[in-house]
Parts: sequence; structure tokens; C-alpha cells
Amino acid sequence: MDFTQINYVIGNLFGVTLFDPQQFISLVIRFVINLIVVLLIARKYYYPRSHRRDYMFIFILMSMSIFLLVSLMDGGGMQLGAAMGLFAIFGIMRFRTEAVPIREMTYLFMLIALSVINALAHGDYHPKADYWDGVGIVTILFVNAAFVCMAALFESSKVISQECSKIIRYDNVNLISPDKREELKADLEKRTGLKITRIEVGMLDYLKDSALIRIYYDDPSDVGNSIARYGRMPKEM
Repeated sequence: MDFTQINYVIGNLFGVTLFDPQQFISLVIRFVINLIVVLLIARKYYYPRSHRRDYMFIFILMSMSIFLLVSLMDGGGMQLGAAMGLFAIFGIMRFRTEAVPIREMTYLFMLIALSVINALAHGDYHPKADYWDGVGIVTILFVNAAFVCMAALFESSKVISQECSKIIRYDNVNLISPDKREELKADLEKRTGLKITRIEVGMLDYLKDSALIRIYYDDPSDVGNSIARYGRMPKEM
């Protein structure tokens, strides 16, 4: 009994074949490409700015999970399956317990999109007409390279300004007036140790002699600082 007959017998008995070499090799090639690109984007472009290992772990694990899910769902029921998968993804985002920062959310959606593309990108053979159609390896590599280039391009200080900002509760409203803006800037630079480029004054509280101020400064190493969004002590700390 040859391999084809074994597959036929097992398929009739259990509803699943033992091994499909063509499908398996295609899956492995796309899996390796997707894993390399996801690791590259998450580790080389996301992590150096934020140093959040928890989010990097989520990006990699969710991306590869989506890839395998969509790959194995590919078939006659793909439209329904894809709709259910996307619904589940958005459901996770909607019912999360912690608000995900916009930068992390952008990376997450980008890597999910990349994984879905890699999962669906494969060729199909039409035996009657004797030809292949679909997506080739060169196209897959080009799309993945495009994602890497986009991450590299928009993380580059030459393309996007590295201006950062912080919100400060300031305790000297006497320096808030526009004619004392240079004094205010000098005081804030002395306290924070930052080279401030501009200042925005927000809410004033004369009862407590305080004001909310947003300061802007250039510091490439501080871009992606995820703790800057917290106004109070976060739960995980």
C-alpha cells in the first residue's frame, strides 16, 4: 500500500488525511517568513523605544496565533471564518481591562494584518487548465519587506520628529503669564533637566496655586515611553 492509498484509507476512516506534503511545505515556508518578519519588527523597531517585554510578547504570540488560525481556516468557509476571527479580535480590543497606548495598538494591528496576509498568500493549482494562480514566494517576500521598511521608516528620526511631551502639575502660577514665559521655561528646565522646546499652559487652579502644563522636548531615547500616559499610579505597579 503506497502513501496515496494510506492517505485515502485514513481520510475515509477519520475525515482527515495523514499528510499533505504540498500543503505542509507551503505552510512551513510562510510560517518561517512570518515569524522572522514579526520578530524583526517587534524586537528591532518596537522594543528599543518602549522596552516593554510584555507587549512584545503579545505582538509575537498573537501574530503567530492569527497566522495559524487563518491558515487552517483557509478553504470554502473562509469568508465566514474570517468574519468570526475579526470579530473575536475586535472583541478582545473592546473588552480589555487596560487601555492600550496608540503606538502599541498600531503595532498590534500591523502585525495582525501582516500575519493574515502571509496566511492567505499561497498559490492554487488548476489541474484541468494545468496552471497555477495566486501569490508566489517573491510577492510574499516583497510584502513582508514593505512592512519592515514602513516600520523602519516611521521609527527613523530623519522622517518623524523625535519630540516628546510630558504633562506637569506646576506649583507656581506667578510664572504662567505670557510675559514670563522665558522665566517659566528656565524654571522647568532647571527642575526637569530637559531642554524644552515649547510649553502649553492648561488648567489653572488659583486655590491650590497650581497649573497643568505640557512641556515638549527632543529626546529620541524617550520616544515610546509608555509610562508617560499615566496620571496616577498604575495597577501593575
